[in-house]
Amino acid sequence: MIRAITDPSSPILILDTGVGGLTVLGELRTVMPDAPVIFAADQAGLPYGTKSEAEVAARVCGLLGRMAERYRPRLICIACNTASTIALGMVRDVLEIPVVGTVPAIKPAAALTKTGTIGLLGTEATIRQAYVDNLECEFAAGKTMLRHAAPGLVDPTEAKLRGKPVNQSDIDAAVAGLLAKPGASEMDTVVLACTHFPLLRDELAIAFGKNVQLIDGAEGIARRIVSLTQGQKFERSQPDFAVTTGPLDAFTPLASALTRYGIEDIQNF
Repeated sequence: MIRAITDPSSPILILDTGVGGLTVLGELRTVMPDAPVIFAADQAGLPYGTKSEAEVAARVCGLLGRMAERYRPRLICIACNTASTIALGMVRDVLEIPVVGTVPAIKPAAALTKTGTIGLLGTEATIRQAYVDNLECEFAAGKTMLRHAAPGLVDPTEAKLRGKPVNQSDIDAAVAGLLAKPGASEMDTVVLACTHFPLLRDELAIAFGKNVQLIDGAEGIARRIVSLTQGQKFERSQPDFAVTTGPLDAFTPLASALTRYGIEDIQNF
């Protein structure tokens, strides 16, 4: 049963392990500029992609349960492909508010490809999920999908938002395995199946070349949030803020980047 929203200051809570969820927040700001937001970074749990399914499910369900109790959000967005493909159903079972997940944008990629060969770039945990198998069967039947885990892209993303330089050779190395797969020469579309990766869009465009389109799901997620909150009133009772489960001093270097997304304060959870 979904709880009725009567408080116009009730926020939308966006959760990611680090800062990848900012790509979703950016799209949400475009379509819902008046919505109060809390951005939650589970940096103490970073990275999810190398953890077991049981570890991710237990952490995400427990963390969101506590956050829902403390912040009383009207909607939660799990802005992490790994967490969504593993724990989305479980979180929906235990919370009485809408929960929007982030899943690989296989459907739009299948519609865009002209060669029929699609790359899927994600974490180790995401690319092996049955959820992804089902998306491929439903939306990309008859096409070729090449999956590649690229955990080496997460640290450069976090560094880039902290104002540090990104070494293009690191990006090239992280995706080299995908480009080396049989049939990759026919690949014309790559799904960025981690919310961190669109923050490296310029560097990835160089790595893949001008003939490859890069697709992510942030815009579609924002549209889904709009549809689920249609008709609700929004009013900020305080500035939007971010919370981190990790050390605050490790998160404060991101303050200037967070400000660009309308986040004015950083707190510990």
